Amino acid sequence: MRILSQRVAPSAWIGLAVRGLPLPLMNMVLRRLIVAIRRGNPDLLDRMGPHATARFLIDPLDLPILFLVQPANPVPISCLRKPAACIWDARIAGPIAVLLAMINGVLDGDALFFSREIAIEGCTDAVLAMRNAIDAAEIDLVSEMTALWGPLRPLAEEVARIAFPALERLPGLGLPQQRTQPG
Repeated sequence: MRILSQRVAPSAWIGLAVRGLPLPLMNMVLRRLIVAIRRGNPDLLDRMGPHATARFLIDPLDLPILFLVQPANPVPISCLRKPAACIWDARIAGPIAVLLAMINGVLDGDALFFSREIAIEGCTDAVLAMRNAIDAAEIDLVSEMTALWGPLRPLAEEVARIAFPALERLPGLGLPQQRTQPG
């Protein structure tokens, strides 16, 4: 993996979306996404071992929201407005674009930590177990998100391409290349 975070621009469009969406809707969508990722990667929780029950607080520093992730829990994620008090075992903080690129396997978590682009607090063993499990699963977030639309996936990809052109500029998070009509 390589460090690309200098090229990852702040994602104002994500901030606008997060500010405008009701928490119950975000919770529903993100829960479906995580459940789908778990279903598609059945060994994900096994790879985390005892840390699958840990509570991870994901803190995008440039967003007014927190994500409390509990991988093995039937309700694997809860979105909370900042400031919110909650109990966590490990906290990972950084800009949202960097966190997304790290989840997508484009940016190296160790390098981000040592360069202080992300901060980690609490149980570092749990963070390492989660990172290793995510890396092994080779999760493609855009693909997983658009897959939630089932047979309407091509439409979802097209809507995302129009609504979120910034996705094209985020390393490793771009949408599939636009399909051309034979002609």
